[in-house]
Order: sequence, then C-alpha cells, then structure tokens
Amino acid sequence: MLCGHFAWSQNKRNYTSNTNSWIAYTCSYKFSNKLSFHLEAQARRHEFVQNNLQYLFRTGINYHANPQFLLTAGYCFVETYPYGEFAAKSSFPENRIWEQIQIKNQLGIIEAINRMRIEQRFVNAPVLSNGTYAPGDPVYSNRTRILNRFSIPLKGKTIEDKTFYISAFDEVYINFGKNIANNIFDQNRAYFGFGYKIPKAGRLEIGYLNQLLFKADGIKVENNHTIQIGLTSSFDFKKPKEQAK
Repeated sequence: MLCGHFAWSQNKRNYTSNTNSWIAYTCSYKFSNKLSFHLEAQARRHEFVQNNLQYLFRTGINYHANPQFLLTAGYCFVETYPYGEFAAKSSFPENRIWEQIQIKNQLGIIEAINRMRIEQRFVNAPVLSNGTYAPGDPVYSNRTRILNRFSIPLKGKTIEDKTFYISAFDEVYINFGKNIANNIFDQNRAYFGFGYKIPKAGRLEIGYLNQLLFKADGIKVENNHTIQIGLTSSFDFKKPKEQAK
C-alpha cells in the first residue's frame, strides 16, 4: 500500500481536504442459533456538522457458521450531497447489493476481525438535463472492500461489559469490472479510536478516520479528516428452547 501511495504521488493529481463527522448506529438481532438481522444507519456531515454529506441505510441477513465465521448478504441505500471543493453537481442516490465474509479471532489480548465485502453498485450520478443537473440513469459497477481491524482492552484480557479499549483498522476499496475507467483504486480508510462496552447497550466508540478518496476521473483526490462516533449493539430474540441449546 505504501509503494502504491508513493507511485500515485508521482502523477499529476489535484488534492483537497475536508473536515467531516460521521455518526453511526449498527445492530444485530439474532432470531435463531444461525441467523440474525443486520441493521445500520449513518449520518455523515461536512464541515463537522454544518452541511449534509451522506445518509446511509444498510440491512442484511447474517449466517453464523460458528462463533468466529460470519456470512452476510444484504441491501444498502446511500444518498450523497454536494460538498467540498470537488462537489457533485447535485445530490444523487445509490443502491447496492452486498455480500461479505467475516472472520473474528482472539489472539491473546488482541481481538482481530478480518472482512472482505463485495458490492454491486447502481449509482445515479448527476447529468445535465434541460439546463439543470439531476440524478441520471443508474450505472452499474463492482467494488471489493478488505478490512483488518484490531481491538485491545485497556484492562483485562478480553473486551467485556464496562471495559475501555482501543481500536484501529484499515480498509481498502478496489473497483473492478465494466464502467470503471480511471479509479480502480477507490479509497482507503485508516482509523484509530477509543471505545467502551456499555452493559446491555453495546460498544460505543469515538475516533479519528482518515479517508483517502479518489474521484471517478482518477485525478481529483480528497484527503478527508473525520471524527467518527459509533454505537454497535447486539440483541438476542431466540426462543427460550433455542437459547438453552
């Protein structure tokens, strides 16, 4: 990744930066030993909280092959608004279908999560029509996301209720398939934050996210500085007989 970054820096590119904030809530509702429902909502703001940036809603069905191995498939909707120096001509929607594989391991005191997600994207990018810009017809593309995340409790050996912890991750986004011309490398997200596991509520985290985002022309690049706040919850709605198994 570092070699690739230095290679990109040799090319003529137009860089800018933005200061953003993302607030997210993610929850899992388990209704059988093997299946659960994934629900996620995010509000992303530009210039900290002043302006709209994106709203994201994601759902899915999780299959728990075992405590460490998770398979998910679902649907996601994103609405993106004009923001920053490289603003889109108008707001526009995106619909996605997504699938992922996630592996979770405990390596001593380190909780490790490795995830690969594939997205089938239908983006209604703005087009000029009758003198004004508006969302156009959906354009199909594919994207792969690879995430490696590590969390360490500040006390004890595992992250239990009432535990403070630190967490870091890096996620790489790669576009592929037709309709991808100039930005095969889509973006990279690097994060570091602090968390606390709240009894019955889940994990609350606040941290810094650096987003290196390449626009579709492959020339414009955003280096975005983001404060990220997230709450992740898990609820068990299995029947009593299933819970006893």
